[in-house]
Amino acid sequence: MTKKVYIKSYGCQMNVYDSERMGDILGKEGFDPAPGPDQADLVILNTCHIREKAAEKVYSDIGRLRALKEKKSKAGGDMVIAVAGCVGQAEGAEIMRRAPAVELVFGPQTYHRLPALLKKVGEDKKAAGKARVLDTDLPVNEKFEFLAGAPQKSGPSAFLTIQEGCDKFCTFCVVPYTRGGEFSRPSADIYNEAKALVASGAVDITLLGQNVNAYHGADDGLAGLIRGLAVIPGLQRIRYTTSHPRDMDEDLIKVHAEVPQCMPYMHLPVQSGSDKILKAMNRRHTVSDYMVWIEKIRKARPDIALSSDFIVGFPGETDADFAATLRLVRDVEYAQAYSFKYSPRPGTPAAVSKEQVAEDVKAERLKELQDLLNTHQRAFNGKMVGRNVEVLFERPGKFPGQIVGRSPYMQAVHVSLGDNADEAYDKGQEDLSALNSKNYMGRLVNVEITKAGPNSLEGKLVVPSKTRTAA
Repeated sequence: MTKKVYIKSYGCQMNVYDSERMGDILGKEGFDPAPGPDQADLVILNTCHIREKAAEKVYSDIGRLRALKEKKSKAGGDMVIAVAGCVGQAEGAEIMRRAPAVELVFGPQTYHRLPALLKKVGEDKKAAGKARVLDTDLPVNEKFEFLAGAPQKSGPSAFLTIQEGCDKFCTFCVVPYTRGGEFSRPSADIYNEAKALVASGAVDITLLGQNVNAYHGADDGLAGLIRGLAVIPGLQRIRYTTSHPRDMDEDLIKVHAEVPQCMPYMHLPVQSGSDKILKAMNRRHTVSDYMVWIEKIRKARPDIALSSDFIVGFPGETDADFAATLRLVRDVEYAQAYSFKYSPRPGTPAAVSKEQVAEDVKAERLKELQDLLNTHQRAFNGKMVGRNVEVLFERPGKFPGQIVGRSPYMQAVHVSLGDNADEAYDKGQEDLSALNSKNYMGRLVNVEITKAGPNSLEGKLVVPSKTRTAA
């Protein structure tokens, strides 16, 4: 009988990419995807350690899975529970101690060893009736060498990891300890994977890295890599995340102005508007440094949408420091941003600081910051009304005849197809005369924005529509 695997991804986009690659590897081993854990022979929790209480959420999920595992065992079956990702890397031994139902723990740099690890689980269970397999090495180059030829399946949008790890050692962050030091994949491997993704339907590719603009696997860094990817036939959109201000350069800014496939959207985390706090965070840039880059980016690409990350209530943050963050936000006016209360991560320098900020103060500051960020996001979305933008449709909407896609600025765009939508395409559309809600997927279509909400847009098809495919 065919084996079934269910993989749950937590947190970042890189975890989504890793989960997809795990699925590729396990597919070769005879595993098909399961719609839920109750139908799986193997359940993998691909964890993230960035968010608050990450480990507690994992243990909660393990508790629910333990009940499913026991039920399956009583029925004569078997379920292997595995914990992968950054929580597995950071707390592997503790997971083994606290959660006997977990038989396999591995880190984000060792999932290419899954076939051998599962074989070891099977051998141990056969010999001793139980398995306790742990692999938290950090052989990142070995992983990518193994994955270079892995098959790819893709929808209209796809992720592609080009860089992993971090050498920055921000005092709040666990990434250097869970993902290791910075490593850039060879550009030839990236080009090959991108071509495979496009061949399987991808139109929009997001390049991933903990410090993606630190990529150095091509002669001209990330800028050179993007220029090389832009010549791949059918690749219409290129994005990248997450950037670090210390790794910005003039060439990357030029790419946004010169390469049409490079989307007018940049995520450039600043974390705080206070130089004192930035120094305590070991960010190694100042507010002035950051604002210089913002000015250069907007000069090169005036229509660019900017996004950022913020941490409020970092140890030692005063009212004056927080006020400086609000000033920076007002100066930049982000189209989108992510903001969080500071929460200690075990093993990081900030976690042992004696200047921890009270929880109620952090909560109050976060609300004030988010109110301001949301005001700017609503204003940016409001300016889209009346504009024609090219939307990449990716999935059906919640309602019959509704389709949902992404604008160049990463906004979700909802469009309801009228009864005569297909007829509208009959005139001068060559092979596109019979489009419907299903085969709009993966197409870039001109849409007039008619309404803006706080988190998404609504629009209508522009007829005759300019429609592009990956061909």
